[in-house]
Amino acid sequence: MKNSNLTILLVEDDKVDVITIQRALRELKILNPVVICENGLEALNFLNNEENLLPGIILLDLNMPKMNGIEFLEHRKKSQIINLIPTVVLTTSKDEQDKVESFNLGVAGYMIKPVDYLKFVEVIKTIDLYWTLSELPNKNR
Repeated sequence: MKNSNLTILLVEDDKVDVITIQRALRELKILNPVVICENGLEALNFLNNEENLLPGIILLDLNMPKMNGIEFLEHRKKSQIINLIPTVVLTTSKDEQDKVESFNLGVAGYMIKPVDYLKFVEVIKTIDLYWTLSELPNKNR
């Protein structure tokens, strides 16, 4: 992905999906470090800890315990710095309301997780292409 030292923050509670995403990243030779948080609350704690470098992109599931993806996006929007981090929803939810809320809360994209692995790799490749071609603002704490 753009700037291989930038971290990818993966907010995902499903262990199988985490493994699938990591496998797809490796297969596409995307070598950025990946930080995994199992819910939105954990992700906010990571992002608000000034000892952690801010990620270059957030891949966000919607259906998680403690704090779901929509709740995370609501909190993200309140932070001028965290809100600058491109966030792509990567979910199984095809619910129109989830899509509308996600875009209203400023996501860069909304992708449905395919069941088929090869299609899953294509989704990750699309996210990589987006991130590689996008001009992002500098995020300073």
